[in-house]
This record gives sequence, C-alpha cells and structure tokens, in this order.
Amino acid sequence: MKSVSEVLPYMTYGGDYNPEQWSEDVWLEDARLMKKAGVNLVSVGIFSWGVLERNEGEFDFQWLDKVLDILHDHGVGVSLATATASTPAWLSKKYPDSIAIDKHGVPYSFGSRQHYSPTSPDYIRLVKILVRKLAERYKNHPALKMWHINNEYACHLSECYSANTEKAFRQWLKDRYETIEVLNEKWGTNFWSQRYNDFDEIMLLNNPPTFANPGQELDYKRFMDEAYLQLYITEKEILREVTPEVPVFTNFMFNFKPLNYFKWAKELDVVTWDSYPDPREGIPVSHAMNHDIMRSLKQGQPFLLMEQVTSQVNWMDINVIKPPGVMRTLSYSTVGRGGDGILFFQWRQGRAGAEKFHGAMVPHSNDENSRVYKEVVQLGQELKQLETVVGARTDAKVAILFDWENWWAVELGCKPHNKLKYIDRVKLYYQEFFEQNIAVDFRQASDDLSGYQFVVAPMLYMVKEGDKENLEKFVTNGGTLLVTYFSGIADENDRIYLGGYPGPLRKLLGIYVEEFDPYPEGKSNTLRYNGQSAPCYIWSDIIHLEGAEQIASFGENWYKEKPAVTKHAYGKGHAYYIGTEPDRAFLTPFIEQITTELHIQAPLKAPPRVEVLQRNTAEHNHIFIINHNDADVTISLQENVEYEELITGERVSKQLKVNAVDVAILKY
Repeated sequence: MKSVSEVLPYMTYGGDYNPEQWSEDVWLEDARLMKKAGVNLVSVGIFSWGVLERNEGEFDFQWLDKVLDILHDHGVGVSLATATASTPAWLSKKYPDSIAIDKHGVPYSFGSRQHYSPTSPDYIRLVKILVRKLAERYKNHPALKMWHINNEYACHLSECYSANTEKAFRQWLKDRYETIEVLNEKWGTNFWSQRYNDFDEIMLLNNPPTFANPGQELDYKRFMDEAYLQLYITEKEILREVTPEVPVFTNFMFNFKPLNYFKWAKELDVVTWDSYPDPREGIPVSHAMNHDIMRSLKQGQPFLLMEQVTSQVNWMDINVIKPPGVMRTLSYSTVGRGGDGILFFQWRQGRAGAEKFHGAMVPHSNDENSRVYKEVVQLGQELKQLETVVGARTDAKVAILFDWENWWAVELGCKPHNKLKYIDRVKLYYQEFFEQNIAVDFRQASDDLSGYQFVVAPMLYMVKEGDKENLEKFVTNGGTLLVTYFSGIADENDRIYLGGYPGPLRKLLGIYVEEFDPYPEGKSNTLRYNGQSAPCYIWSDIIHLEGAEQIASFGENWYKEKPAVTKHAYGKGHAYYIGTEPDRAFLTPFIEQITTELHIQAPLKAPPRVEVLQRNTAEHNHIFIINHNDADVTISLQENVEYEELITGERVSKQLKVNAVDVAILKY
C-alpha cells in the first residue's frame, strides 16, 4: 500500500463536498472556485447512500461519475466516502432490526442521521454490498486518492440495547473470558447476588434499579467500542482487497469518550479528526491538546484536520463567529502541531437541512469577494509554500499518559468523588506545557517511554498488567515521573488493589495513601511550601512517607502539615506525587522548576498568547509563531541563525515582528 505522503506529497487543502445537494451547473462553478482557492482534496459522498442506492439493489452512480470527472479535470483529488454513515429510508423500513434501540427499549426514528445499530446483520450485509460496488467502480479512477470510511463513528449513538446487541455482547464475553467462572471472578459477582451460571443469563444494563456492576459496565463500553471498530474493519477489508494501494481512514472527534482512539488508530493509514473550538473560549487550549493527541495516536505520524469551520457552526447554544484572521491562525496552529492538511466542513453552504446555517468555504452569498471566501483563498495559496513541512515530526521530551479505558473507569459511579472529569485533570497539566510552548506527546502507560525526560500521569486510576513495571523502568533509567491523586487504585476490571493505595505504584512513589478526603462543593484547602501558600481543591490524600520526601503540606483540616506533594528518588530518576488538585499559583512554578532542571524549553521565548511550535525533518527545522494577541509582538530569534520566512519568502535573523492575529513560519 502507498503511504499517505506518497499519495498526497503536498499540504492537503479542501473540505467536505456534497454535490448531490446541487445541480450539475453548480458542480462546474464549484470546480472553478476550488481551483482558485488552491483546493486539492475534497471528501465526496459521506451521506449519499440514499441517492447512490435508491432502493435495495438499484444503484445510480452516473451522477458520481460526472462529479469525479469534473474534479479530476480541475486538479482536485477525491477522498471518496463509503456513504455508510446513515442508512436510507427504504432500508430502515424494510429492515427494522437495522435501527438502534435506546436504553428504554425505544427504536430511534428515521429522519436524522446515524440511527443504525452496529450489530444489525442486515445493516452489515448491505454495507458490504455498497462498499464493494463503490470500490469496484472507482478503483481505477484517477481522482481517487483516499477512502473515507463512514463518518464520525458513534458521534450521536454510542450505545445500543437491541436483541442483536445483547446476543453479540454475550458472544464477546465468551471470547474474552472463555468460562463463566472467570467472568464471575473478574466482575466480583458474589456482591449483591449477581453470580451467573451461564453467559445466556447476562442481560444488557439498560434499566437497573440502582448502581450496576462496574465490571460489567466497563466491559459493555469495551464491547460497544469494538462493535463499531469491527464495522470499520469490515469496510476496510473490502477496500484493501479491491484497492490495495489506496489509503483508508475514518474521522475522529474532539474529547470523544466512547471510542478508544489508540486502538482505532492502528487500523487507520492516517489519523484524521474534526475540530470545532468555540470562539468564546479564547485560545482553544483543549483543541491544541487534541491536536497533540491525534499526532500521538500513531507515534508522531502527521495527521489531517478533516473538518473545521470557516466562520461559525450551527449546533451550539449560540454560534459565535470567528473574527477575521482567526480561522487562519487556528489553521496554522494545527499545522504546527502535526497537521499535514487543513479541510473544512463544508465546501458550499447548504440551502436545506439541519446544517444549512453551518459555515462553509463558499457562503450562501456565493460572493467571491466575501470575507470568508477571500480568507479561504489566502490560506489555500499560502499552504502551497509549505511543501518542506509535509511529513515533518515533532520532537517532544514530555509525555502525558492518556488512556480511554481509564477515562471510562474513573467516571463510572460509586467513587469517592462522582464529579471528577478525567479530561479536565489531563487538561490541567497539559495547559502548563502549552503556556510554556513545550511540546507534548500523549502515550499510554504500556508504551515505550525511553525517548522522554518527563512523563505526567494524571489520575492513573486504572493500572493494567505490565504498567507498573514499565513506569518503574522509565524512572530507574533516569526519567522524571509525576503522578496525581486517585492513581494506582484498580485493575483493568475495576477491582481494587489491596494492601494500600496507590497499589502497584506504592514502591515507585515511596508513599502510602491511607484514605481520601473529597471536598464538598465550594470548599478548598491550602498548600504550604517554601514559606509560601496556594489554594488547592477537590480532594486530599492522607499520605504517609515511605522513602519519599515532602515538597508541600496541607495547611488546613485535621491532616494539617501532612504531606500533599512528595518527591522520591528511584534508581537514576525521580517520581513526584501530587495528592490534591493544586491551584496554578503552585502548579505553574512547580512544573517550570522541573522543566528547567531537565533543560526542557520552548524553541523560542515568546510573550503570553503566542504559540511557538516546531516540526523537523532530516533536512529542515520549521518554527511556527502564531500570535493570538490583538497587538503586534517582537520575538528574539536564535543567535547566528538565518531563517527563511515561508509565507513571504523573506530572510530574517535576530528579531522578528509578528503582527496582531498573524503568523510566521521560519525554516532553517
């Protein structure tokens, strides 16, 4: 199979294109406008099943033939979608078992999208037919660059409670545990008389009278994740058979909890995702974090931003518009964090349907002098100057451990604090590196960590088999590890590690956590350190030292003066532990001290609200400077280095002025 960089050896630019919503004369106008804007790739046919197969077995590909021919004639490549993201009306009516069932036993209704059940045999059978038809017809079409499988899997419907799903869940459990005795032991079913004699006794937890078995809840989430993944693999296998050289992917989403993207990424030739920051957030730290996660899913391989909006979306409570220049700065932040392509939803703003007010590259006015289209053209032409960036990597010395199954487990019920949001704990620590402009990768606790100097493990509640040994190896060999509260608590089945918290991490951290004290809402405590104090929130661990030294103590409550933050020498490295949620007044200098001691620094120093990012190839280094301020800034450059500014082509050295809401890209 060809690599993505072989298929797309340039910075990809374009968006979702829905020609089935328009007449043929508009197709020709679209192609002209695409060429003017520098568009080189569009996704076609994502929601076109209903017009490709009007009735079962009645296919109409003539309109799609014309579209692909027109696009190819204008130099635009196609990411051809398999059209399986929503089933047509005839399918829902003829095969009612294809409709997903909600928790209350009610089938979802037709008239929206993504209403199919991932375990429906009829849906799967008809998907196979459609995908094979598409692959056979377009396998040799010169416009075909990639296959876009389905769309945003599980976005609106991540759980199904149909009879087919229950049957499939039981089989999945048989495959996982082999015997009912093993399942009973892993789930702890002697509690509340939940013991099973046979797999056929297991029911879906769609209406329990009170708290459900957490082991079963966790496995149901794993099962649904795998059910959707198997749908993707089913399509992928057909496409591989018919078009073995064409890369395949599906698009991921922001902070999306139901699907384990680390597992999914192994089946994708390129990671793509959809980013829609709310302009009310200011600098979108969360979306920067997700860019870094997406880059990390395939061990640093560049990703494609498959969807963003030019102006404003249509699905928030209030759909605030991106001011002039903001779409451009956010796009370059994407590229600086590992994006090899910028695409939008959508190409042309729709006239009908639920997304008719969603922004697009061509607005309702169809005006080539509109602000939106002029910004689209500017960005598209600029991206042509970035050929040397394509394929460039990010060299990060910091990693944050992130685990989807841990996310699921932390947020199941019956915890000491049932309002803990795992993603918020991750973001708290990520933001410190974001504001220092220090590159961050995201890794799992089982990954090879030897390339990093500093690893942060926020709320590593679930420690799986082998994780303990891997983390000990990292620190023993000289690494610095930071672990936060509510870590080392349970195994992969959400069973508690006995013998004292933090379970398997106790020796590495050199502490013993006797008990937890979650705070009532509105309450806080104080951290005391080096004659200073700062607030702390949410939680206190009652910590006993077992070889670690105390860095900070609690200032209030019955555990006043007991350790709150510790440091433990282990092998050639050190392991820190923070037993509370620290205010940034403590956390910022604490993280800065560690990065300074480890000589981890940004590519260039910059004032607040200025991103400085670096991507490298064997031949060139590239520094992206993105000024989110409403005022100009001046950046001091490295001494004795002359840079080429890629957008303007100018040579610069010593200092660089970056205008308000503007970018500079330096190559050296």
